[in-house]
Amino acid sequence: MTSDLPFPRLTGSADVSVRPARPGDADAVARVQGVTWRTAYRVVLPAEVLDAWDEAAVAGSWRAAVTSPPSPSHRVLVAIEKDTVVGFAALAVVADVGEVGTLLVEPRWGRRGHGSRLLAAVTDLAAADGARRLEVWLAESDRASADFYESAGWEPDGWARTLDTGDAPLRELRWHTVLDDEEDGRP
Repeated sequence: MTSDLPFPRLTGSADVSVRPARPGDADAVARVQGVTWRTAYRVVLPAEVLDAWDEAAVAGSWRAAVTSPPSPSHRVLVAIEKDTVVGFAALAVVADVGEVGTLLVEPRWGRRGHGSRLLAAVTDLAAADGARRLEVWLAESDRASADFYESAGWEPDGWARTLDTGDAPLRELRWHTVLDDEEDGRP
């Protein structure tokens, strides 16, 4: 499989890769999101949100994100194993900041490097678009995601927000990493 990303293949195996999402991936992305939210985020998200999950509508939203992004720096990437979409990430770069809107790997495909490959691809694309910093909002109670980002060198930057979920408020913390330190010239 040939990559159309501006970086070399991130793995030595033909069975796993990261590539830009295609319109035909939207159903699989919605499936991964639904399964992951129901499995890993059941205690974070209100039951009403998960119970009312409309996979077809979510797939339509992801298809639109792939086919009609708001700008060229809005991207959706998918992680593939053996021709199956097992994870995805969404990235938007505005000015010199890249925001990871989401990065999910279906739990049964976890611990195989898909999250790290997605994060590396997001980082490469953001840097290519001129981002000097990456940010992501994580639920304060989501230790698994916090541990993942921390292991990649990210840290909380002190910002927090509370979202009204219609049930209990959801408190999120913003995590970040610096891609380019202008003061000392380090990339």
